[in-house]
Amino acid sequence: MPNYNAQVPPYSIFPGDVALAFNNESPAAGQASQQFALPSYAGFPENGRTLRWQTIYGTPPTAVNVALQTAMVDADAQYTTIDSSTATGGEARTVTGVRANFVRAKLTSITGGAGAIVQVLG
Repeated sequence: MPNYNAQVPPYSIFPGDVALAFNNESPAAGQASQQFALPSYAGFPENGRTLRWQTIYGTPPTAVNVALQTAMVDADAQYTTIDSSTATGGEARTVTGVRANFVRAKLTSITGGAGAIVQVLG
């Protein structure tokens, strides 16, 4: 079940912005974060944009899988996974060539741990 924001349109992430998909939370397996819009801007490269994202845990889980998902249309069924992290100690990752209008994080699975933070950098 996604944590959809009631704001229409949703918050936007511009280059240089940091969005907190999960902010020191304990989401259950299968839980999606709120979505963020990835607006077009002047000079947007034809081959897509680069997204950086980071996972951090207050108490590290023993096993985890966090997916970074994007969609052209903001509908739960439209989101597809473009990257994932299984690092129980947290990590920073980069995805290039992203062509999408929306982004979110989804906690696919987790065992133990608490205080999950997922940051998305536009």
